[in-house]
Amino acid sequence: MASIDDIVARVLKLHPKLIDLTLDRMQRLLAQLGNPQTQLPPVIHVAGTNGKGSTIAFMRAILEAAGLRVHVYTSPHLVCWNERFRIGAVGGGHLASDAELAATLEEVERINDGAPITVFEITTAVGLLLFARNPADVLLLEVGMGGRFDATNVIDRPAACAIAPVSLDHADYLGDTVAAIAGEKAGIIKSKIPVAVGDQQPEALAVIERQARRLSAPLSIAGEDWHVAEERGRLVYQDEKGLLDLPAPRLPGRHQFSNAGLAVATLRAFAHPAVTPAAYEQGIVTADWPARMQRIASGILVDIIPEGAELWLDGGHNADGGRAISVTVADLEERVSRPLVLIVGMLASKDSEAFLRNFNGLARRLFGIAIPGQPNTVAAQDIAQAARRVDIPAQASASLEAALASIAAIGFAPPPRILITGSLYLAGEVLRANGTPPV
Repeated sequence: MASIDDIVARVLKLHPKLIDLTLDRMQRLLAQLGNPQTQLPPVIHVAGTNGKGSTIAFMRAILEAAGLRVHVYTSPHLVCWNERFRIGAVGGGHLASDAELAATLEEVERINDGAPITVFEITTAVGLLLFARNPADVLLLEVGMGGRFDATNVIDRPAACAIAPVSLDHADYLGDTVAAIAGEKAGIIKSKIPVAVGDQQPEALAVIERQARRLSAPLSIAGEDWHVAEERGRLVYQDEKGLLDLPAPRLPGRHQFSNAGLAVATLRAFAHPAVTPAAYEQGIVTADWPARMQRIASGILVDIIPEGAELWLDGGHNADGGRAISVTVADLEERVSRPLVLIVGMLASKDSEAFLRNFNGLARRLFGIAIPGQPNTVAAQDIAQAARRVDIPAQASASLEAALASIAAIGFAPPPRILITGSLYLAGEVLRANGTPPV
């Protein structure tokens, strides 16, 4: 049997042109597969620009704490393809094994029979087939890009939907305004299916509300129908069903309170009887999601940095993501002051200056690097130039390891807080280089 990477490489040749968003290819392939999307457990469909993955992580932890079997489909992966497919089981799920993933990929590839298809479409079909063949109580399904024409939007009757905060990203495909992008995200809304909505810019919320009214979909909106706040180091959530006084999330950052709130609001709409206050309490503190302000405390890369330094990783890559990261870093600085040094790699499709501007006044120095294995990476020197344009002292490095060695040679005092950020693809390379296993 071929390896997963070999099969994906073959599939890439079937659709080499730029992405064109449509459901036609997906619906054709699913029909050939026997329509597995109609044989799934109840689906919670999640769209948005920032916070989708963390919201799903909170929901998964809460549902598993309630004793439920939870399938999870997310993207992109960080270290290996298996991360996209979590198979639900009593006591917690597991990533699809190499053997079952490769076999299902080959099966779907064979049935597709060389017809045009994107990698995301074929992996989504693989996920739906795996989830249909394994019993579970719920499927958490993350949108890849947009929503209206995303390959995941073949679910006609989800049990509930969630829309995380919408901001500018993937403008080449989704539109160059927040309202246009919100229109694509709102494409997951279905007739009379409840929708929980995270914090939104007014123009995005107006579009979502209009689509929900058109389809008579009940909305539960952050700041209107539900409220979440940090009070005395705890998460306090309130809606018409009552108040939940919960522990603070383990995931760092103020924005994780909002993501946890959206998870709770979505599960309140889902209304599974097994999800008790005790499940919410346990899930909020056990939820984990790699490369979201992740502290890396051991591994190959940690051995390179100066003794006493901190190493952090976040896959944020757009302006709003950078804002959330910078607020978290500022909170860390307030508690324990250290020089902040950034190592940044980004894709050319992202607005580097808009992302980096959030760190003006926070970062002592920046090292730009190219993302290994990514043909669309921004050159290291261009990252450094973008940083200097927003008044962050910066230089280019030949590699991640070279950047870490340069930081060690500078001799910051006290030992620095090093943050590697700018791309989930870079985050995956960091975890792989550090020897951190997928979760």
